[in-house]
Amino acid sequence: MTGSKDKSSKRFKLTIFTPLAFLALGACASPFRADVQRFEALPPAQGQSFAVVAADPELAGGLEFAQYAALVEQRLADLGYQRSEDPAAAQLIVSMDYDVDKGREKVVADYDPFYSPGFYGSRSFYGRHHYRYGFYDPFLFGGAGFSGYGGVRSFTVFTTELDLKIDRKVDGERLFEGKAEAQSRSKNLTYLVPNLVEAMFTDFPGNSGESVRISVAPEKK
Repeated sequence: MTGSKDKSSKRFKLTIFTPLAFLALGACASPFRADVQRFEALPPAQGQSFAVVAADPELAGGLEFAQYAALVEQRLADLGYQRSEDPAAAQLIVSMDYDVDKGREKVVADYDPFYSPGFYGSRSFYGRHHYRYGFYDPFLFGGAGFSGYGGVRSFTVFTTELDLKIDRKVDGERLFEGKAEAQSRSKNLTYLVPNLVEAMFTDFPGNSGESVRISVAPEKK
């Protein structure tokens, strides 16, 4: 009889603590999500030459742009394209642009984990009558703990966007259009843009017209 009670007690403890362990595990490596949409009519890569240029003239020639352009160049080279030092001699022109907005305030209400939907559920307010329920996201919430019962907090969310276009130089025909967008509490482009490049080239060139959500690693502190 005693053995039966012990087993029952162990099962009860597992039931209570397993979700908390799962949450702790998720908090250690929570990514932010990039929404990626791509349209493509690219021929198979056969060593075509390409050059990455800035869509915004103000970015052209800048060291920061060159750093991000090098990431795109490496990705295309890995796929079988050949980088050209001279855009005038390239077969493909790759136009890149990126930007981060000024941010918007987001209000989040926390609920008691034993009474809210899901384990440690949260309700995020995006506007009038627009809610999202889901797990606590320590990347967006900055790793802050729950306030317990009905606590409310606000913070700034920034939206970063990467746009990539590929045109055939000989006739200007558009072969690829892609946009990767992510929301986070960071506005650090040196962290965000490389991750958006990674998202853009995940399963590149993708299925034309398809929108996908790709997880990328959180910022290292």
